[in-house]
Amino acid sequence: MTDSTFEGTIKVDVENIGGIDETTVRFRNATNRTSFLRALMAVHGSDRVSLKADADTGYVRLTAGDQTYERQFQRENGRVVTSGDPILSEAETADLFAFLLESNEARRAVERGDDLRDLIMRPVDTGAIEAEIEDLSATKAEIDEELDALDGLERRRTELERRRTELQEQIEQTEAELREERTEIEAADADLDETRAAKADLERKLDELWEARADLEDVEYDLETEREGLASLREEQSELEAELESLPEADSAELERIEDRLDALRDRKQSITADLNQLQNIIQFNEEALAGTDSELLAALDDGTSEEKGSVTDRLVTESETVVCWTCGSTVEERRVEETLDQLRSLRQRKLGDRNEVDDEIQQLQDERDDLQAQRSRRKEVERTLREREREIERRQQAIDELETRRERLAEQVEELEATAEELRLEEGSELLERHRAVNELEFELERLQEDLADVEAELDEVESRLSERDDLEVRRDEVREQLQERRQRVQRLEQEAVEAFNTHMEAVLDRLGYANVERVWVERTGNGTDGGFDLHVVRESESGTVYEDTVDHLSESEREVIGLTFALAGYLVHGVHETVPFMLLDSLEALDSERIADLVEYMNEYTENVVVALLPEDAQALADSHERVTGI
Repeated sequence: MTDSTFEGTIKVDVENIGGIDETTVRFRNATNRTSFLRALMAVHGSDRVSLKADADTGYVRLTAGDQTYERQFQRENGRVVTSGDPILSEAETADLFAFLLESNEARRAVERGDDLRDLIMRPVDTGAIEAEIEDLSATKAEIDEELDALDGLERRRTELERRRTELQEQIEQTEAELREERTEIEAADADLDETRAAKADLERKLDELWEARADLEDVEYDLETEREGLASLREEQSELEAELESLPEADSAELERIEDRLDALRDRKQSITADLNQLQNIIQFNEEALAGTDSELLAALDDGTSEEKGSVTDRLVTESETVVCWTCGSTVEERRVEETLDQLRSLRQRKLGDRNEVDDEIQQLQDERDDLQAQRSRRKEVERTLREREREIERRQQAIDELETRRERLAEQVEELEATAEELRLEEGSELLERHRAVNELEFELERLQEDLADVEAELDEVESRLSERDDLEVRRDEVREQLQERRQRVQRLEQEAVEAFNTHMEAVLDRLGYANVERVWVERTGNGTDGGFDLHVVRESESGTVYEDTVDHLSESEREVIGLTFALAGYLVHGVHETVPFMLLDSLEALDSERIADLVEYMNEYTENVVVALLPEDAQALADSHERVTGI
């Protein structure tokens, strides 16, 4: 669901949820009722709801205008299976920051001294953000490498342009010399028929010489290329051998030890998590039972003598501060139950600490394993590459030997042809033959220059094409840099927004509710990244006007409740819960007086579309008449 706006009257149908048999409730905007708050949570997708004790099926259906959402519950083999089409596909964030019942974790975090940063950042998938940062960093490195290569191409383009100009000038000069020689030959050719036979012999030899020189030049070019390639391969071979020597041998035993330890730690974590879930369920159940808000427990303890003995709630919580034990039925002091709950909460905190320690060790071992695996993979890759380079070096050395042999043979052939051509020229003693020889050499030189120019222009075109990608690469690099900055700052920004939201709303709520002896309550960010935290500060003002810093432990229950609710509101706003969750649910506000409850509800109502709050009748009277009320279900 992406839009939380509901138009028209909201209708909720409930059957066999909690202590409700069957009911239908219609309301607009804010309303006040307790018994179907968990039903509202259920239709959103929350699993913090239970079937009626004596029912095997139940459902919640919410209709708003032409939108309908429904959740069904079926008891199967001792557990409750859910189905249907809830409002949310995932309700964890709503459970944290929108469904603010008494046992809500955000409300209780202040009282228990939990890690506020961990709680406010829980909906953020920091692992996914870190993976995105790693991918973006790799992409940026690739782009930077390409741009660095383009910087080298800029210099290469300058060299190629200079070389092209030189070749064009040399070609023009050679063409001019060739035209001049051919003109002289044409002028003298008609008068020297007797030299034509000698000229033909010379031309044949010169043609052979031209071909031999071209072959020799090709071989020398190939030989130079092979030698450069061989030098590069040997340099790379040296670097690989040095790297291979620096890489440790793969320690399979160490890897196996790490994997065994990881398996044990994962089992340990799973066991601790199971204990934590059980502890949380026990704590939540006992908190609700102690507060008298668990309708199923109340119904189970009702033995049909309510009229004689008073209400079940009255029997659970008596004036003498004793409670009826909901496990054995005996009467015990409420203080004893609270002490037991405190012990359970302390045990839960220790278990959380144990799980964090296990997580830290798992992460450390995974890093060690990844490093060892990376070293082993790199060693194999280096060894494979070395074998390939050795084969390539052997191939190139063989090619060089063959080219050197061929070059020697061609050099001898060129030398012989040059000597033969010179002998023919001297025998004839003819200037015309000399010009024919010169034309032949100029033609050879011109063709070579033209080939060089074609190669230069082809490379220049390729360089220009590559350089034309610079603008796109720079734009892409800027985009990646911005994305990297956004990802790196996302967690920090969310933390900062949470702190600012809490501090702003805490100041406004304290001012509105009028806690005279509480001067200021604010959160301060400490540390950086995952090592950071939120420190909660409380400043009081004595009767004499002295301002001093105090601790949360010294706050009244009312003040702690207000801080917890404001912290939940900060998470509600920072994570944009209002965009997907159309309700904020409030319950168990008895620690606040009626006027403050009314002021707090009005303040919350400014930031959410629908506030649904369960109040005692005397507290509900303090709310404005504009709020609709549900007095019976």
